[in-house]
Amino acid sequence: MDTTPPLDEAALARLVDRFYAKVRRDPALGPIFEGAVHDWDEHKQLLTAFWSSVALGTRNFRGNPMAAHRALPSITAAHFSHWLALWNETTAEELPPAHAQALRQYAARIGESLQYGLGLDPRRQGRSLGLPVHGPAD
Repeated sequence: MDTTPPLDEAALARLVDRFYAKVRRDPALGPIFEGAVHDWDEHKQLLTAFWSSVALGTRNFRGNPMAAHRALPSITAAHFSHWLALWNETTAEELPPAHAQALRQYAARIGESLQYGLGLDPRRQGRSLGLPVHGPAD
């Protein structure tokens, strides 16, 4: 019998709070977020609504992640990779393994989509330059 408690908004709020506490202290990510986020409580509420919509299907989120990231011209693919590593670390610390794994998978797909939309996806960059594109199986 599985005794894992269901994932809920309270768990997501704790995760978001702890994750962004780490982001703010991080030497690579902190300056980017500090320059972009003017109200941390509001930002964490927005991100809790985002993850609630993604993971729980609540449809609480009202926003445009692509537009928000486009407003950050200094963001790079390395920032996304570092963000994802920190997210993965925090989900493992804060959630039961099954929930952590699900949120890591969501985050990876969302990050890939954002990078693609921002022109940071190396496969897309190669195509735009007319260069051969090699996938993971190459």
